[in-house]
Amino acid sequence: MIKSWIAAAWVGCCFLSPALLTTVEAADSDALPPPNILWLTSEDNGPQLGCYGDEYADTPHLDKLASRSLRYKKCWSNAPVCAPARTTLISGMYATSLGGEHMRSGVRVPKDFKFYPNVLREAGYFCTNNSKTDYNFADSAAIKSWHECNKKAHFRHREREDQPFFSVFNFTISHESQIRNKHTLVHDPDKAPVPAYQPNVHTVRRDWAQYYDRLTDMDAMCGKVLKQLEEDGLTDSTIVFYYGDHGSGMPRSKRWPYNSGLHVPFLLHVPEKYKHLAPTDYNSGGVSDRMVSFVDMGPTAISLAGAELPSEMQGVPFAGQLNGESKDYLFGYRGRMDERVDMVRSCTDGRYVYIRHFHPERIYFAYIDYMFQTPTTQIWKKMFDAGELNEAQSKVWQVKPLEELFDLQADPDEVNNLVSDPAHPDKLNAMRTELRNWMKSTTDLGVVPEAEMHRLAGKTPPRKWAMSSDLNWDHLVDMAWDTTTAWDGLTDQKLQDLRELCNSQSSIDRYWGTRGLTLAILSPNATLDTDAHAAALRLLDPIAAKDESPIVRAAACEGLLVAGNDSQREHAKETLLQFANVDNEGHFVAMTALNLIDNHRRELDWDVKSALQKVPTKGDNPPIRADKYVQSLLKYLLAN
Repeated sequence: MIKSWIAAAWVGCCFLSPALLTTVEAADSDALPPPNILWLTSEDNGPQLGCYGDEYADTPHLDKLASRSLRYKKCWSNAPVCAPARTTLISGMYATSLGGEHMRSGVRVPKDFKFYPNVLREAGYFCTNNSKTDYNFADSAAIKSWHECNKKAHFRHREREDQPFFSVFNFTISHESQIRNKHTLVHDPDKAPVPAYQPNVHTVRRDWAQYYDRLTDMDAMCGKVLKQLEEDGLTDSTIVFYYGDHGSGMPRSKRWPYNSGLHVPFLLHVPEKYKHLAPTDYNSGGVSDRMVSFVDMGPTAISLAGAELPSEMQGVPFAGQLNGESKDYLFGYRGRMDERVDMVRSCTDGRYVYIRHFHPERIYFAYIDYMFQTPTTQIWKKMFDAGELNEAQSKVWQVKPLEELFDLQADPDEVNNLVSDPAHPDKLNAMRTELRNWMKSTTDLGVVPEAEMHRLAGKTPPRKWAMSSDLNWDHLVDMAWDTTTAWDGLTDQKLQDLRELCNSQSSIDRYWGTRGLTLAILSPNATLDTDAHAAALRLLDPIAAKDESPIVRAAACEGLLVAGNDSQREHAKETLLQFANVDNEGHFVAMTALNLIDNHRRELDWDVKSALQKVPTKGDNPPIRADKYVQSLLKYLLAN
């Protein structure tokens, strides 16, 4: 009798409807406690891992993790340097939408702003961060969003064993600083892969070999934490993320929003009993074509925890109950990089990378003190000065094109710019449009110069100021794009448009009008005729003399410095030297002025050392997290 019942039950199970099975599975998943979530993050490394097909790499622990995880082909860090990338992670917003895309800065956020650990804590999670923060915020609210945030923070410190945890372990051994310190190599430098844009010489190969050694060290640290998870019996209840925090610490990866600076490894492991939370394409040991980026990471953690996503977050969850639609494009950004003012935006569709420069007149590798401590940077510059580089290797020491387009399939090192290639006009136009529209839809605060943003916003958080002001963001983005095309030539209509901007009541309009005129003057791509040249100087002269905005005056001074008459040039010099003093208009204006002085002092045979020797390096009210960069610029200018 019992055998007959068992047989009948077995047959019945075999023929259960899919709908009923789904109902049973859903009931089982509802009975589960929330999953633990572990993030393993490493500093300054791209996908140079064995599991990504790199035969030079030695990363056994991550390779093993990849064998039971989903490996993402394309994950971008959004920013190619620590602080803005981490600002994007903790906020679930593009750093450009907060005014926090610069390296480094301290911007205010609204008091009621929720970072993703705040949301997870409200959902009952024990949240720890071990230990790097480097958030571009003026206060400690983001740091205080963690239960523990220090070098001893650990999921083992939760008060109850049944409390779910969200824990981050960040490994700094692969940081840029660790590929240039004293070290005995394990990897053979003669076998190190060197990208086409760098000189293939011993110094460069040695730095790459040490970088790979550090990845092996980092891999062991990841293995140690995974072992602790196993020892505590938590492997089957913990979802694991592993990712690098931006591209490698080698020059032209870190700091630059090329694929080389933004592409990071990303592995996602979901235990069997939480497979209902996994991405739809999840397969242990599989590979995902879905494109994700850092802005999506925090929202995905919230989704996995079963919590509600704050409305201000811009990221799209790619797993969990809130799993959203996949993206057709990812976006990147570069703002001021330490002491060097810049603005670059980029996007990718997975195969092509499009890059738009808003300061094409400034060379790629303007001197940054921290970057020039790397031996590769030093030998690279030395070889350029000696005329020993080819065209691809020389590029970073020259001014930029307005835009770049690369085919990663044919050109993974991004050295062959396809902008002028007649075979790619449709792709170029499509990516231009996507990037421009993204800047509008996300309220990209980069179109307002950093100094002017702080002047206009005052003590109001830049994001709140931007959203509550009567500024037309479509107009601002279009203006930044359209005025900078003067780098490639100035038509009569474009000159008229710039004239109108220079006469606007808006300081932001006047800034971009002034920038357009200055780019037309500086451009190596086209020469202004006599009438246009004279018209440009007539517009710039009164702005440089008396505009209410210091940053607009500085921008006008650059054009007069290069193309003005003797009187205009001398006045521009005096103004920029005045602005270089932080006690006059603050650090952000001083940084801009010192950048402009450095950009043109040699061509003008301008001896600035005597004038700068007594300039103070810090004022009475230095900006949070950006107080040392004026000092760095002054040190460089006085020594070179």
